[in-house]
Amino acid sequence: MLDHLVGLVKVRVVRGVNLAIRDLRSSDPYAVVRIGKQKLRTRVIKKNTNPEWNEELTLSIEDPAHPVKLEVFDKDTFVDDSMGNAELDIRPLVEVVKMKLQDVADGTVVKKLVPNRQNCLAEESSIYISEGKVKQDLVIRLKNVECGEIELQLQWVDLPGSKGV
Repeated sequence: MLDHLVGLVKVRVVRGVNLAIRDLRSSDPYAVVRIGKQKLRTRVIKKNTNPEWNEELTLSIEDPAHPVKLEVFDKDTFVDDSMGNAELDIRPLVEVVKMKLQDVADGTVVKKLVPNRQNCLAEESSIYISEGKVKQDLVIRLKNVECGEIELQLQWVDLPGSKGV
């Protein structure tokens, strides 16, 4: 049953920073995270361009080469307005998981990623060990919009019975 999965990624959508205004003076933002046919979303935060979601969305991963897609929308009565999007490459996270690091001290940074034209990072991102789990903190600059960033934390979850990484 789980043999087509390599694991799970918990995506904690922490908050939005300086998101675009899509209504008169503010926006009612929510975030959508998707990979393949899976699509999960946060709750709507009314009238706020700096929303604090702090919500955890869990995606099952079949192929780490597929990017996680993030979109932010402004909730409206009829059609929700786009507030930007981004793609996250989870391969660096999976590479660290593959290292099978045992007995590594909490807080040990295993890998750092720097912003470049191929990723949507707004600042350096660290992949580290916390409570025996591989985690990554990211600040993502939204594309196709005039402004806005999203703070995320990724955490890998191994699945017993899956094909693993």
